[in-house]
Amino acid sequence: MDLAYTPEEEEFRARLRAWLTRTLPLLPPKPSPDDWPARRAYDLGWQRRLYDAGYAHVHWDASPTVRLIFLEETERAGAPYVGANFVGLLHAGPTIAAEGTPAQRERWLEPILKGEEVWCQGFSEPDAGSDLASLRTRARRDGDVYRVTGSKIWTSHAEVADWCELLVRTDPDAPRHQGITWLAMPMDAPGVTVRPLRTLAGSAEFAEVFLDDVPVPVANRVGAENDGWRVTMVTLSFERGTAFAGEVVACRRVLAELAREAHGNGRWDDPALRRRLGRLEAEFRALWRLVQWNVGEATENGVPGAGGSVFKLRYSHARQQLYDATADVLGDAALDLDRPWVLERLSSLSYTIAAGTSQIQRTIVAQRVLGLPKGR
Repeated sequence: MDLAYTPEEEEFRARLRAWLTRTLPLLPPKPSPDDWPARRAYDLGWQRRLYDAGYAHVHWDASPTVRLIFLEETERAGAPYVGANFVGLLHAGPTIAAEGTPAQRERWLEPILKGEEVWCQGFSEPDAGSDLASLRTRARRDGDVYRVTGSKIWTSHAEVADWCELLVRTDPDAPRHQGITWLAMPMDAPGVTVRPLRTLAGSAEFAEVFLDDVPVPVANRVGAENDGWRVTMVTLSFERGTAFAGEVVACRRVLAELAREAHGNGRWDDPALRRRLGRLEAEFRALWRLVQWNVGEATENGVPGAGGSVFKLRYSHARQQLYDATADVLGDAALDLDRPWVLERLSSLSYTIAAGTSQIQRTIVAQRVLGLPKGR
């Protein structure tokens, strides 16, 4: 892909930068991390501002370079992160755009872009983890609806979600990777119970979701019945390939702040720490290049390829290393939960598990990138 910015793209950057300068001071204060209803309202409000200003479509329709400029400028300005819109905007929406019917695209895509509806992801299960093919939640066809029974876990934003991208087993006798279907389930359907989970960092952004004979219209099925594994690979390609792109920019900003903190408190005199931060700078520069490649591939081919697993594997590791380095810079203050980066350090522990464990990513890289034979 051509990474050079055209005059038109630089003009886009200037307009976006000016709009951010005018708009960000108008935002209300950020709500408490534990107040998810307030966080939902805040995140949807920001998404609506982006929509009204003509920037909401950038993630889906813009050229690779414009998307990258958007990520760079919003992060540079300290704009809100996608937050509760993460699933809808960054992988459920792109999946529906790629695999949905015209009626499904008309129903769901615009409300996501306008900041009217929040999505969560019902993929992981208590006994399956990242091995999605082991899922046990079943759906039985009953006329115009599927009757869904089972449970999901580690469901981000389920407490405030309107819709769930849900994987169900529709043919229990089929091989593991067949007989699976991708459904859009309304979270207010009868039989849905959400139980929030509190993490090590104190947040309750995850939940258990229990499904007791939940009716889901057949019209909400994305892709063919029993073809859900293929649709899921599209979803995971977006999740691993491009959904974390903005976080790489954020990590590079944190790294710069960490270096300034080290200069200020005298820890910069430690040559081992300087080498550590230098290696991290090189790592995140390389990851940004990989982001550019994945975004370009997604634009050219419709979805990112196996390069998404390469990115996810390296990004998860680099993020943990970055926040581990904050402990060296902060010293004893790293035990103070009110200091910057301390909660993020605790949260970073989950990144080698979230969106597919590092073991799963290594398997994908070995088989699809390196062409190695499957293990037993």
